[in-house]
Amino acid sequence: MAAEVIAQAGFNVSIYDAMPSVGRKFLLAGVGGMNITHSEPHEKLLGRYAQASPSLKPYLDIFSAHELCEWIHGLGIETFVGSSGRVFPTDMKAAPLLRAWLHRLRELSVKIYPRHRWLGWADVTQECDAQKFENNLLRFNVNINDITAEKNIHADAVVLALGGASWQRLGSDGAWVNLLRAKTIGVAELLPSNCGFETAWSQHFLEEFAGVPLQTVGLSMVSLTGEKISVRGEAMIAKSGIEGTSVYALSAPMRDLILAQGRANLTIDVLPDFDLNKIIAQLSKPRGKNSSSNFLRKQLNLSPLKLALLRELTPATIWQDSLALAQAIKSLTLTLTGFRPIDEAISTAGGIPFCELNSQLMLKKLPGVFCAGEMLDWEAPTGGYLLTACFATGRAAGLGAVDFLNSPTKMFGA
Repeated sequence: MAAEVIAQAGFNVSIYDAMPSVGRKFLLAGVGGMNITHSEPHEKLLGRYAQASPSLKPYLDIFSAHELCEWIHGLGIETFVGSSGRVFPTDMKAAPLLRAWLHRLRELSVKIYPRHRWLGWADVTQECDAQKFENNLLRFNVNINDITAEKNIHADAVVLALGGASWQRLGSDGAWVNLLRAKTIGVAELLPSNCGFETAWSQHFLEEFAGVPLQTVGLSMVSLTGEKISVRGEAMIAKSGIEGTSVYALSAPMRDLILAQGRANLTIDVLPDFDLNKIIAQLSKPRGKNSSSNFLRKQLNLSPLKLALLRELTPATIWQDSLALAQAIKSLTLTLTGFRPIDEAISTAGGIPFCELNSQLMLKKLPGVFCAGEMLDWEAPTGGYLLTACFATGRAAGLGAVDFLNSPTKMFGA
């Protein structure tokens, strides 16, 4: 996005990518249908970024979900709004969008250099004008046809869009953190976001239900600040614990609880469409010769997984107490003892704090070096918000680079 903006301003632009081809994580995002953004009102969308909302607001105000959709339409890709309010390309795929985008970049004479891994800044002590090259003489490791070499590349302005540290096989390995810290840039620790959580299921439960979706449940938790946060949706039983869209929506506060206290309690409402009184009334009917499980299944239409979850998370004595059982159905407690590794997470929290950047996303300590995307210190739930902020900050960094290149007071020549 930054490359497009800078090239449209008339500057020569080169993209250096560590991987054999560009956009690999972008393509991965399209595997589940390419949720590009969300159609909800702008103020509500801004709120999805939680503590980072004020920092991201200037960029999202200018390039909002609406502008993003218009930009996609300009590439010849139509979009539609799904029943959840999420926005998708009509064909639900990322590849056509990426192909159209790369075609536009080629028309703008943007050059793309794959298999170029950034190693940081070159040593400028031998340069006749060290200050001129201090922030813009870059070192790369180049691997072409299994031949590896290093080379230095000079740029008048640099945009770093290096991602977080999830899905490292796609290129975002977080190696840039130490490179920036060596330049005295503050970087908040990279942590998993939109991730699964760990709990100790019994072996019997795992053998039968690992990989089975837990459908139509309410999930809630109490954050470190005492706020109750609730979502409704689905989850997935995993060998290590629990994951899925609704779990990801709570991942930031649950992760913070685990970091602070070593554990987090997730409350599961097994029947969110039934209130407590209705459940009590159903359980008060005569059981006859039905087993407890059969009775619950018939009266409440509980799935085998929900029945097994009740047995997994409640004492056996509760099954003879209708009131206690009804209360458990509405508020099962699952204790989470950890979160899954960052490489398994959908996205990353932490990164470069906005206080290290000026309003145009240029590093205050490194004039001419701009940063964008997931390497900045923000996080958001799934639902199109991740890509939306990446597009918006990429565009902002590109505009900042253009202003820098056009400024007669910049540190080095155009």
